[in-house]
Amino acid sequence: MTVGAQIQGVVVSWQIYDITHDPLSLGLIGLAEAFPFIGLSLYAGHVADRLNRRRVAVASLIVMLICSVSLLAFNLVPGFLNRFGAWPFYSVIFVSGVARSFLQPSRNALGAEIVPRPLYPNAVAWRSSTWQSAAVAGPALGGLLYGFTSATFAYLVDVLLMVVAVITFAVIAYEGRAVTPPVESITESLKSGLRFVWRESVLLSALTLDLFSVLLGGAEALLPVFADRILHVGPEGLGILRAAPAAGAVLMSVYLAHRRPFEQAGRTMLWAVATFALCIVGFGLSRSFAASIVLLAISGMADNVSVLIRSTLVQTLTPEHLLGRVSSVNSIFVGSSNEIGAFESGVTARLLGTVPAVVLGGIASLLVVGVIGVKVPRLRRLGRIG
Repeated sequence: MTVGAQIQGVVVSWQIYDITHDPLSLGLIGLAEAFPFIGLSLYAGHVADRLNRRRVAVASLIVMLICSVSLLAFNLVPGFLNRFGAWPFYSVIFVSGVARSFLQPSRNALGAEIVPRPLYPNAVAWRSSTWQSAAVAGPALGGLLYGFTSATFAYLVDVLLMVVAVITFAVIAYEGRAVTPPVESITESLKSGLRFVWRESVLLSALTLDLFSVLLGGAEALLPVFADRILHVGPEGLGILRAAPAAGAVLMSVYLAHRRPFEQAGRTMLWAVATFALCIVGFGLSRSFAASIVLLAISGMADNVSVLIRSTLVQTLTPEHLLGRVSSVNSIFVGSSNEIGAFESGVTARLLGTVPAVVLGGIASLLVVGVIGVKVPRLRRLGRIG
């Protein structure tokens, strides 16, 4: 699924930018996905705690498969893109956001339910390395397929990969847990997840740190502009740029899977996010393709450390009956930072220019790290977790 989604992301962003030549149109990709994702995530968490989690995940994957087929159809109909422009893409991205809002809490809660709690920190590292490996192969493959064949062929590969994802997820051996009849309303059920996160100050501060650092410091949405106008490397280079953070994350996740948990998890997380922000500033100033790849790879390493600590906190602090709802809250924070961050990047690039938008965003992320480090001493003093 991840390889297919990453291929899709590279090709869609390049096609939209090729149609509009406007960085704001790249930001609208994030906004189109963020609206349904954020709006439905809390209810999706409630569903994941009340229904069979595997069935919810498979149904979501089927909808994502339909979205992939739709993108393929757009490119098969002669003259379709010239006639309708970018708006059909945004419609498909919106529906994909709906599906993803249900997929993430059900899949994450299912993983936490299957894996024994004492093994979960190590399992998070292995899961992250699996995801990041796919996130390396996907963008690189998407750029190569688009650059050397066609968008149509790239979408065909995406569709085939999504079919494999649906089938393999459907055959996971899983006995649904017994769910007690709800004694609270849906509204109270949704509030319970929010209340738990609000009361866990360490968890709340970790989620907030991730939210604002990526919201302000993300550069991924503007990579087509860098590939086209600044680094002059085309769609093939775009695929490599998109893959670079994931490549760094793969190396880091393999290392983390073989080391003991951090003894000072809070300080490690703060340093990791600060490193991520510095790399984004450096990337914005870089005019070398090689240096840009290295900086993005290091940013992926740093981000992976932060993701490991945050994911472990979510799964080890949360009671099993709240896993779906708390995972949905986590998804809102993460989804908000990525998708709305993409929109923020597009708007800022339109107003200030692409390079100032990235550089100022990285500096703002550094300020967020400083504020949270000072204002939340419990996070700063957080020791070993898991």
